[in-house]
Amino acid sequence: MDIQQRIDLLNWDKVTEDINENGFAHTSKVLTDKECDEFILQYNNEALYRKTINMERYRFGLGEYKYYQYPLPGLIQQLREGIYPKLAPIANNWMRVLNIDQHFPESLTQLLELCHAQNQTRPTPLILKYGKGGYNTLHQDLYGEVYFPMQVVLFLNEPNEDYKGGEFVMIEQRPRAQSKAIVLKPGKGDMLIFTTNFRPVKGSKGYYRVNMKHGVSELAEGKRYTAGIIFHDAA
Repeated sequence: MDIQQRIDLLNWDKVTEDINENGFAHTSKVLTDKECDEFILQYNNEALYRKTINMERYRFGLGEYKYYQYPLPGLIQQLREGIYPKLAPIANNWMRVLNIDQHFPESLTQLLELCHAQNQTRPTPLILKYGKGGYNTLHQDLYGEVYFPMQVVLFLNEPNEDYKGGEFVMIEQRPRAQSKAIVLKPGKGDMLIFTTNFRPVKGSKGYYRVNMKHGVSELAEGKRYTAGIIFHDAA
């Protein structure tokens, strides 16, 4: 099956339920092993990228990531275009229950038009690489005035085989309460959809906003690769 067929066949009712309940949804084997390997093989093809970030230099952690440039690689473009329309209704429901005056359009093309009107024209999909001792501090990927409240990470190699440690970590910060840590270790080819910066939670007086951040725990050994798909463009 091509990637659009794989996207369409995912259980989007379950994805919706999980994102609403937890702020993230984990789906297995969205990418083939061959597709994952190709991402890693292309890591050093500098023609694909617009910018490389040394995380230690900016105190973001220890590792490296590279932003793809337009035109995006075909698979990244298909994933970005194919997943966005599935998530836009969830995002719009979040805005509704939280009484936020924001509506996200049906298509990625329309979202990017909103970004470009705010001078957010730089592509945000990226690939990340960590070695032994590597980690990523807790953060949110916003990039400008226009931002979509969900994003995607694709896991390109196998935990406990290609690397040890390097868990995906989220912190949920509820008002007037202690923070909650969520630790995940998806397998090669898996996809994680998660909130960019917050999610709604229903309380006794209606819905309230819970802030969330994400990062990566320290690698004990090996190399860890992931690809990130952020739907809005950057300023």
